[in-house]
Amino acid sequence: MKLSLPNRRQFLTTSTLGVTAAAALPLGAVAPFESALAAAPIATDQAPYFYRFMHGEAQVTMVSDGPLPLGSPAGNFLGAEETEINTILHDNFLPNDNVVLEQNSPIVNINGRLVLFDTGMGAIQMFGEKTGRLLRSMAEASIAPEAIDAVVCTHGHIDHIGGIVAENGPIFPNAQVFISEADFDYWTDEAKLSGQLGPFVKAARDNLMPVRDRILFVRDEEEILPGITAMAAPGHTVGHTIFVIESDGDSLCFIGDLTHHQVLLVERPRLEFAYDTDPKQSAETRVRLLDMLAANRIPVIAYHFPWPGVGHFAKAGDGFRYLPTPMELG
Repeated sequence: MKLSLPNRRQFLTTSTLGVTAAAALPLGAVAPFESALAAAPIATDQAPYFYRFMHGEAQVTMVSDGPLPLGSPAGNFLGAEETEINTILHDNFLPNDNVVLEQNSPIVNINGRLVLFDTGMGAIQMFGEKTGRLLRSMAEASIAPEAIDAVVCTHGHIDHIGGIVAENGPIFPNAQVFISEADFDYWTDEAKLSGQLGPFVKAARDNLMPVRDRILFVRDEEEILPGITAMAAPGHTVGHTIFVIESDGDSLCFIGDLTHHQVLLVERPRLEFAYDTDPKQSAETRVRLLDMLAANRIPVIAYHFPWPGVGHFAKAGDGFRYLPTPMELG
């Protein structure tokens, strides 16, 4: 049967009649169609903070430790005038009063092992109350801490190792811990406790020293576990390390803190970051490795990029672009 749709004049006439009829109702009366309307409450819950995808024959589950606000970009990103940084953020529709990073930790089910990369802030609230949700995210993904076989740390900063140990002991009781020896030595140095790095050193000592007997040190280009290879990326810290995950011939790179911001330190990779141990070395390392990742079209997981931090880098002039991979939702 062919439907007959009203033309524009008929539509307007019908609509006008409807409005006229409603206006003719007695004062206080409710039009029939209004009786079906209900005031819906404002929802406050969000989606669970995990995301799964396949990488070759391995499965990656991204879990979040929550957003990490840094405050004004001017004090965190160095090497350009504040007005220039604000313009870059404005042109990318980002606020210039508070740079908010994510904390994206991959849990990789590979070759019979469940491997967690970096652990977030734990109970430390140096950057606010919204961090420290890693265990909650894991519970939402139905992954128990006891199931983790290895905790792989890119470096010894508070937001990467803060969730290894709690007051009652190791959070991942069955896991070996991997970190570079240079970072372990640097961030657990008791002599630094009284200096500017004191809070970072205390966090590292609290989380690494209790599991010292299960720590294995990683070396550049070493396959630390089947399918997982370390790659030295110094500068952000003395022993900062990124990791290449290989499965079924495919490579994926967890870049840790190679770059903290998806625009500022990607489009302008020679800008410096205030938390770098050696900002100049960090910038050189960043340019070299971003160039390699872009040239080889290797997908990446970025710890601090917008959730879930999965994408690619592409060369763009003297810098790069970050292109997030669309999430596959089933």
